[in-house]
Amino acid sequence: MKGCPLMCPWCSNPEGIRSVSEIMANDRKCIGCKKCAEVCPVNAISTRDSTRTIDWKLCINCLECAKVCPSHSIEVVGSYMTVEEVFKVAARDMPFYRNTSGGITVSGGEPLQQWQWVLELLKTCKQEGFHTALDTTGYCKWEYMRRVLEYVDLILFDIKHMDSERCREKCGVSNELILENLEKAAKMCTVWLRVPLIPSYNDSETNLRLIAELASRAVVDRVSLLPYHEYGKQKYMRLGREYSFNEAAILKPDDEIVTKSKALLESYALEVSVGS
Repeated sequence: MKGCPLMCPWCSNPEGIRSVSEIMANDRKCIGCKKCAEVCPVNAISTRDSTRTIDWKLCINCLECAKVCPSHSIEVVGSYMTVEEVFKVAARDMPFYRNTSGGITVSGGEPLQQWQWVLELLKTCKQEGFHTALDTTGYCKWEYMRRVLEYVDLILFDIKHMDSERCREKCGVSNELILENLEKAAKMCTVWLRVPLIPSYNDSETNLRLIAELASRAVVDRVSLLPYHEYGKQKYMRLGREYSFNEAAILKPDDEIVTKSKALLESYALEVSVGS
């Protein structure tokens, strides 16, 4: 689902932040045909010696360039679909889900920004016998989450930082609502906590112990540590955005930090995984 109320600078899925369709460019696939430049109504695209340049400040996101690109070097990210259309696609793999004890996960962005649509999709999935999971930041009105969770078997719940101001500093929102929703959600379905391990931000012993105490109190089934990486960095350029989270570039969690963090959480009798 596209659209997210958080602005985490390390986000590896920036195409999910904005709640509208947008273009993503891949210059390596460009064949220099100039069709995109010809249809651009604001002359935001220019070509020179078969090299394409996009002036992202001029782009009005009309999507016309993507429609005419024969090599798909400019693509539209995000499409409007009905619940029925999405379920039809998901249902094709029902035999696979049954053979692997898997199911449908709705992720984002933040899926609960479109909670009514997500509610109808998950309701349909449950009626057809699917196992359902929701991957969420937890930042939404509890009433919306509660209604959706009636059709959820497993919730993958992100925790960025236990300190409210530190959470607001990097993610743009405080964590009070998130933590309140977590403890309520844990009473309705199985919960896996997902913690991005960000160097010099949330990897301190104090913060990890607070997370462990929260996990123990809420009786979550698993805590997943997700070490910081830069796999999504190229996406920012392809979307015409700057990857501004540079302070962690030279501080990627090494094996020792990850091992210690995992051991600390496990000392609270928690099941802990790394990277998933």
